[in-house]
Amino acid sequence: MPDGVPLLKPRTLRDPAALVEARLVPPEAEPGLRQVAEQYAIAVTPAVQALIDPSDPADPIARQYLPDVAELTTLPAERSDPTSDAPFTPVKGVVHRYPDRALLKPLLACPVYCRFCFRREVVGPDGGLLTEAELDAALDWFAATPQVREAVLTGGDPLMLSPRRLAHIVQRLSAISHLDIIRLHSRVPVAAPERVNAALVDALQSEKALFLCVHANHAREFSPVAKAGLRLLTRGGVSLLGQSVLLRGVNNTQQDLENLFRAMLASQVKPYYLHQLDRAPGTARFEVPIAEGRQLLRQLRGRLSGLAWPTYVLDLPRGAGKAPLGPDFAHEVAEGWVVDGPLDRADYAYPDLKKTSQEAEF
Repeated sequence: MPDGVPLLKPRTLRDPAALVEARLVPPEAEPGLRQVAEQYAIAVTPAVQALIDPSDPADPIARQYLPDVAELTTLPAERSDPTSDAPFTPVKGVVHRYPDRALLKPLLACPVYCRFCFRREVVGPDGGLLTEAELDAALDWFAATPQVREAVLTGGDPLMLSPRRLAHIVQRLSAISHLDIIRLHSRVPVAAPERVNAALVDALQSEKALFLCVHANHAREFSPVAKAGLRLLTRGGVSLLGQSVLLRGVNNTQQDLENLFRAMLASQVKPYYLHQLDRAPGTARFEVPIAEGRQLLRQLRGRLSGLAWPTYVLDLPRGAGKAPLGPDFAHEVAEGWVVDGPLDRADYAYPDLKKTSQEAEF
């Protein structure tokens, strides 16, 4: 174990009694949390436990992973399938919304269960693991669908698969001639970093372009253990992207977002998406208004390298796709454009040559 890496607690906590025993929630909260546990899965890994400060009632790591009775309240705008997976499922385990890419969900288990998860009503420790026949049918669908150029492994968390099974899936997808890209989305590198080892890196080897998108929402999730695993992945040739969800009480300040994106880049993780919260049942306490999210990103422009800049997106209902939310730095006027300067916040005129020059030829 590298110097400075903290010793981890020995087991994943999966019920309110265990959370009380670990002193992560007060005893008086247990009855209400038992009602939450009847509806939504709980899992807090040793790595996550080591990051939580139980003395801080506003701890941003605890807020992401520890259950709360607020989850029992569902608002009218919240939906059990907010991204509309079900209507776009041609075979079990596959979601095909975009013409050129499709999701493959080989299992529905995760190392942890985020309290804001948009698939919270279907994921859980039972796993939803595709059978061999179901997995073959899903992979056969990819092989028989030539317009699909990118396979996105999600779930659940694909890195919860055994290295053998994961390697089998990666190699089957790699053998499909019309696929150009394999992408995996995972919490494992930050939430269960002990799973990142040589066998996992070997399982991710492909002749196709392969990207691992790491889900993290706060800079503290990049612990020494997590950073060691990410270094192992990059040394093994795995390209890393980052995705985050904008969450009230976790990362909805300029400084928290700046720290998060800097922590990603320091581990060679390119920030890719910043998601507006999907309105799953019982998640309203996490929502940040879109106007506030746009303003946060405006504040960061000029403070951070362009490498640190994610696309802020909203996944629209009915399978309409991810819509970029901005922010905008330019608006059109009669003579051309007015552009906001990221460094001095001043307005700059940028004339349209077609409108200002009668002699120019285009």
